[in-house]
Amino acid sequence: MNEPPAPSPVRALAGAAAIVLLLYLLGSASFIVRVVEAPLVWLATFAHETGHGLAAMLVGARFERLVIFWDASGVATHSGVAADSAARAIVSAGGLLGPAFLAAAFFALGTRPRLARVGLALFGAFMLAIAALFVRNVFGLVFTVGCGALFLLGARKLGPERAQIAMLFVAIQLALSVFSRADYLFTSVARTGAGEMPSDVANVAAALGGPFWLWGLIIGGWSVLVLVGGLGVVWWSSGRATPLR
Repeated sequence: MNEPPAPSPVRALAGAAAIVLLLYLLGSASFIVRVVEAPLVWLATFAHETGHGLAAMLVGARFERLVIFWDASGVATHSGVAADSAARAIVSAGGLLGPAFLAAAFFALGTRPRLARVGLALFGAFMLAIAALFVRNVFGLVFTVGCGALFLLGARKLGPERAQIAMLFVAIQLALSVFSRADYLFTSVARTGAGEMPSDVANVAAALGGPFWLWGLIIGGWSVLVLVGGLGVVWWSSGRATPLR
Protein backbone atom coordinates (compact mmCIF):
# COMPACT_ATOMS: atom_id res chain seq x y z
CA MET A 1 0.00 0.00 0.00
CA ASN A 2 1.34 3.40 -0.95
CA GLU A 3 1.67 5.79 1.97
CA PRO A 4 0.28 9.32 1.60
CA PRO A 5 2.82 12.01 0.82
CA ALA A 6 3.98 14.31 3.58
CA PRO A 7 2.15 17.64 3.71
CA SER A 8 3.70 20.31 1.50
CA PRO A 9 6.05 22.59 3.47
CA VAL A 10 4.67 25.53 1.51
CA ARG A 11 1.15 24.64 2.65
CA ALA A 12 2.33 24.45 6.27
CA LEU A 13 4.11 27.78 5.80
CA ALA A 14 0.88 29.31 4.49
CA GLY A 15 -0.94 28.03 7.57
CA ALA A 16 1.66 29.56 9.87
CA ALA A 17 1.53 32.83 7.92
CA ALA A 18 -2.26 32.90 8.29
CA ILE A 19 -1.87 32.72 12.09
CA VAL A 20 0.68 35.55 12.00
CA LEU A 21 -1.69 37.64 9.88
CA LEU A 22 -4.58 36.96 12.23
CA LEU A 23 -2.52 38.14 15.21
CA TYR A 24 -1.58 41.26 13.28
CA LEU A 25 -5.20 42.02 12.41
CA LEU A 26 -6.28 41.56 16.02
CA GLY A 27 -3.54 43.96 17.04
CA SER A 28 -2.71 45.07 20.57
CA ALA A 29 -6.40 45.32 21.47
CA SER A 30 -6.41 41.66 22.42
CA PHE A 31 -4.76 40.59 25.67
CA ILE A 32 -4.19 37.14 24.18
CA VAL A 33 -2.24 38.66 21.29
CA ARG A 34 0.01 40.55 23.70
CA VAL A 35 0.60 37.37 25.70
CA VAL A 36 1.64 35.53 22.52
CA GLU A 37 3.71 38.30 20.97
CA ALA A 38 5.75 39.38 24.02
CA PRO A 39 7.69 36.09 24.32
CA LEU A 40 8.38 36.19 20.57
CA VAL A 41 9.92 39.65 20.94
CA TRP A 42 12.05 38.40 23.84
CA LEU A 43 13.00 35.37 21.73
CA ALA A 44 14.39 37.70 19.05
CA THR A 45 16.44 39.39 21.78
CA PHE A 46 17.65 35.97 22.94
CA ALA A 47 18.73 35.15 19.38
CA HIS A 48 20.53 38.49 19.08
CA GLU A 49 22.43 38.26 22.35
CA THR A 50 23.21 34.55 21.98
CA GLY A 51 24.51 35.37 18.50
CA HIS A 52 27.06 37.68 20.13
CA GLY A 53 28.08 34.98 22.60
CA LEU A 54 28.42 32.20 20.05
CA ALA A 55 30.38 34.48 17.72
CA ALA A 56 32.72 35.28 20.61
CA MET A 57 33.31 31.58 21.18
CA LEU A 58 33.86 31.13 17.44
CA VAL A 59 36.78 33.60 17.45
CA GLY A 60 38.31 32.04 20.56
CA ALA A 61 36.99 34.52 23.11
CA ARG A 62 35.02 33.79 26.27
CA PHE A 63 31.25 34.16 26.48
CA GLU A 64 30.81 35.50 30.03
CA ARG A 65 27.15 36.26 30.65
CA LEU A 66 23.83 37.15 29.05
CA VAL A 67 21.02 39.30 30.38
CA ILE A 68 17.59 39.94 28.88
CA PHE A 69 15.43 42.79 30.16
CA TRP A 70 11.64 43.21 30.31
CA ASP A 71 11.80 45.96 27.66
CA ALA A 72 13.27 43.44 25.16
CA SER A 73 16.76 44.91 25.35
CA GLY A 74 19.68 42.75 26.36
CA VAL A 75 23.43 42.59 26.82
CA ALA A 76 25.89 39.78 26.11
CA THR A 77 29.26 40.13 27.85
CA HIS A 78 32.43 38.56 26.52
CA SER A 79 36.17 38.80 27.15
CA GLY A 80 39.33 38.20 25.19
CA VAL A 81 38.55 40.32 22.13
CA ALA A 82 40.49 43.50 21.31
CA ALA A 83 38.25 46.53 20.67
CA ASP A 84 39.88 47.39 17.34
CA SER A 85 40.18 43.85 15.95
CA ALA A 86 38.38 42.00 13.20
CA ALA A 87 37.28 39.53 15.88
CA ARG A 88 35.37 42.32 17.61
CA ALA A 89 33.58 43.08 14.36
CA ILE A 90 32.60 39.41 14.01
CA VAL A 91 31.24 39.31 17.56
CA SER A 92 29.21 42.48 17.01
CA ALA A 93 27.86 41.29 13.67
CA GLY A 94 27.02 37.91 15.18
CA GLY A 95 24.27 39.46 17.27
CA LEU A 96 22.82 41.39 14.36
CA LEU A 97 22.71 38.24 12.21
CA GLY A 98 21.50 35.98 15.02
CA PRO A 99 17.71 36.33 14.48
CA ALA A 100 18.06 35.84 10.71
CA PHE A 101 20.16 32.69 11.12
CA LEU A 102 17.78 31.27 13.73
CA ALA A 103 14.79 32.03 11.50
CA ALA A 104 16.50 30.30 8.56
CA ALA A 105 17.25 27.26 10.74
CA PHE A 106 13.62 27.11 11.84
CA PHE A 107 12.45 27.36 8.22
CA ALA A 108 14.71 24.44 7.35
CA LEU A 109 13.52 22.39 10.34
CA GLY A 110 9.94 23.15 9.37
CA THR A 111 10.23 21.39 6.02
CA ARG A 112 9.13 18.07 7.53
CA PRO A 113 6.62 17.46 10.33
CA ARG A 114 8.71 15.07 12.38
CA LEU A 115 11.87 17.04 11.76
CA ALA A 116 10.03 20.01 13.26
CA ARG A 117 9.36 18.05 16.45
CA VAL A 118 13.06 17.22 16.70
CA GLY A 119 13.87 20.89 16.11
CA LEU A 120 11.54 22.02 18.89
CA ALA A 121 13.17 19.58 21.29
CA LEU A 122 16.73 20.52 20.34
CA PHE A 123 16.09 24.24 20.58
CA GLY A 124 14.32 23.85 23.91
CA ALA A 125 17.32 21.96 25.28
CA PHE A 126 19.64 24.61 23.81
CA MET A 127 17.75 27.40 25.60
CA LEU A 128 17.94 25.55 28.90
CA ALA A 129 21.68 25.05 28.43
CA ILE A 130 22.20 28.75 27.69
CA ALA A 131 20.14 29.62 30.77
CA ALA A 132 22.24 27.36 33.00
CA LEU A 133 25.60 28.48 31.62
CA PHE A 134 25.26 32.16 30.81
CA VAL A 135 22.01 33.91 31.80
CA ARG A 136 22.59 35.99 34.91
CA ASN A 137 19.49 38.07 35.66
CA VAL A 138 16.17 37.00 37.13
CA PHE A 139 13.93 38.03 34.24
CA GLY A 140 16.32 36.51 31.71
CA LEU A 141 16.31 33.24 33.61
CA VAL A 142 12.53 33.16 33.96
CA PHE A 143 12.06 33.79 30.26
CA THR A 144 14.81 31.50 28.96
CA VAL A 145 13.92 28.57 31.20
CA GLY A 146 10.19 29.05 30.61
CA CYS A 147 10.54 29.36 26.86
CA GLY A 148 12.92 26.41 26.66
CA ALA A 149 10.49 24.29 28.65
CA LEU A 150 7.65 25.40 26.34
CA PHE A 151 9.61 24.26 23.27
CA LEU A 152 10.26 20.89 24.92
CA LEU A 153 6.58 20.58 25.83
CA GLY A 154 5.62 21.39 22.25
CA ALA A 155 7.97 18.70 20.97
CA ARG A 156 6.35 16.17 23.29
CA LYS A 157 2.67 17.12 23.06
CA LEU A 158 2.14 18.48 19.55
CA GLY A 159 1.46 16.15 16.69
CA PRO A 160 3.98 16.26 13.82
CA GLU A 161 1.92 18.53 11.57
CA ARG A 162 1.09 20.98 14.37
CA ALA A 163 4.75 20.99 15.40
CA GLN A 164 5.64 21.89 11.81
CA ILE A 165 3.22 24.83 11.79
CA ALA A 166 4.52 25.95 15.21
CA MET A 167 8.11 25.84 13.99
CA LEU A 168 7.28 27.84 10.86
CA PHE A 169 5.19 30.31 12.89
CA VAL A 170 8.19 31.10 15.09
CA ALA A 171 10.42 31.28 12.00
CA ILE A 172 8.14 33.89 10.42
CA GLN A 173 8.04 35.94 13.61
CA LEU A 174 11.85 35.91 13.86
CA ALA A 175 12.11 36.89 10.21
CA LEU A 176 9.74 39.81 10.77
CA SER A 177 11.81 40.92 13.76
CA VAL A 178 14.77 41.39 11.42
CA PHE A 179 12.78 44.10 9.63
CA SER A 180 10.92 45.55 12.62
CA ARG A 181 14.24 46.15 14.38
CA ALA A 182 16.08 47.34 11.28
CA ASP A 183 16.37 50.86 12.69
CA TYR A 184 19.00 49.52 15.10
CA LEU A 185 21.27 48.97 12.10
CA PHE A 186 21.44 52.72 11.57
CA THR A 187 22.14 54.09 15.02
CA SER A 188 25.45 54.58 16.79
CA VAL A 189 24.03 54.22 20.30
CA ALA A 190 22.33 51.23 21.93
CA ARG A 191 19.92 51.99 24.76
CA THR A 192 19.44 48.97 27.01
CA GLY A 193 18.31 48.17 30.51
CA ALA A 194 21.99 48.40 31.48
CA GLY A 195 22.33 51.95 30.10
CA GLU A 196 23.64 53.46 26.88
CA MET A 197 26.58 51.96 25.01
CA PRO A 198 27.97 51.93 21.45
CA SER A 199 25.70 50.05 19.06
CA ASP A 200 26.82 46.91 17.28
CA VAL A 201 27.30 48.67 13.94
CA ALA A 202 29.30 51.37 15.73
CA ASN A 203 31.56 48.63 17.12
CA VAL A 204 31.97 47.11 13.65
CA ALA A 205 32.84 50.52 12.21
CA ALA A 206 35.36 51.17 15.01
CA ALA A 207 37.05 47.83 14.32
CA LEU A 208 37.05 47.86 10.52
CA GLY A 209 36.65 51.53 9.59
CA GLY A 210 33.97 53.26 7.57
CA PRO A 211 30.65 54.80 8.63
CA PHE A 212 28.36 52.77 10.87
CA TRP A 213 25.41 53.17 8.50
CA LEU A 214 27.36 51.50 5.70
CA TRP A 215 27.93 48.46 7.89
CA GLY A 216 24.25 48.57 8.77
CA LEU A 217 23.42 48.27 5.08
CA ILE A 218 25.89 45.43 4.56
CA ILE A 219 24.75 43.42 7.58
CA GLY A 220 21.10 44.10 6.77
CA GLY A 221 21.69 42.80 3.26
CA TRP A 222 23.29 39.63 4.61
CA SER A 223 20.33 39.11 6.95
CA VAL A 224 17.92 39.31 4.02
CA LEU A 225 20.01 36.82 2.03
CA VAL A 226 20.00 34.39 4.97
CA LEU A 227 16.21 34.66 5.24
CA VAL A 228 15.80 34.15 1.50
CA GLY A 229 17.97 31.05 1.80
CA GLY A 230 15.76 29.68 4.59
CA LEU A 231 12.60 30.29 2.59
CA GLY A 232 14.30 28.76 -0.45
CA VAL A 233 14.80 25.53 1.49
CA VAL A 234 11.06 25.44 2.25
CA TRP A 235 10.21 26.01 -1.42
CA TRP A 236 12.73 23.43 -2.63
CA SER A 237 11.49 20.88 -0.11
CA SER A 238 7.89 21.30 -1.24
CA GLY A 239 8.76 19.57 -4.50
CA ARG A 240 10.42 16.66 -2.73
CA ALA A 241 7.61 15.45 -0.48
CA THR A 242 8.20 11.92 0.76
CA PRO A 243 5.81 9.41 2.33
CA LEU A 244 5.09 9.96 6.01
CA ARG A 245 7.25 7.80 8.24
